[in-house]
Amino acid sequence: MVKVKLSAGPHNTDLVLELAAKEAREQNIHNIVVATCSGATAFKLLKYLNPGQFNLVAVTHHVGFAGPGVDELSPENRQKLLAEGFKVLTTTHLFAGIDRAFRFKFQGIYPAEIVAQSLRLLGQGVKVATEIAIMALDAGLIPYGEDVIAIAGTGEGADTAVVIRPAHSHKLFDTKIKKIIVKPYEF
Repeated sequence: MVKVKLSAGPHNTDLVLELAAKEAREQNIHNIVVATCSGATAFKLLKYLNPGQFNLVAVTHHVGFAGPGVDELSPENRQKLLAEGFKVLTTTHLFAGIDRAFRFKFQGIYPAEIVAQSLRLLGQGVKVATEIAIMALDAGLIPYGEDVIAIAGTGEGADTAVVIRPAHSHKLFDTKIKKIIVKPYEF
């Protein structure tokens, strides 16, 4: 892991993307999954990578996250990402979905929430990076059994990058976080 004292937040985005791209090249990892709501973080990633050499997957919030029927990724940015070679995944979040509906309705805690909170011990970015890697695998956008780089953050932008070998969601505990490239020191 890179030894830098980062506080969580979007001000780390360029450094995180640079370190993630460097790791991808050095470790010959060709699959990169990036969390992005508006597309901004994914577009910034292009500054550090030649898109033709990588399988790039942009994972957005699900439609309705920001409000009923709201898709935070504009149709224009979705088309631009696709034109740049990204695969774009907009779907229910792995650690939310039905469990979150039960939590909202009945004020309890459920298995997916426990996993999410446990991953947050390492920071919100580690939780999101794990989540989006598994979601991309379940959607068939990255290959099974290979290490990928997952980039995520706390709120907007990116402050975390990990090397992870995701398992399908029904085999969650076979997922391996192999390396934390960078994450906030404080979160």
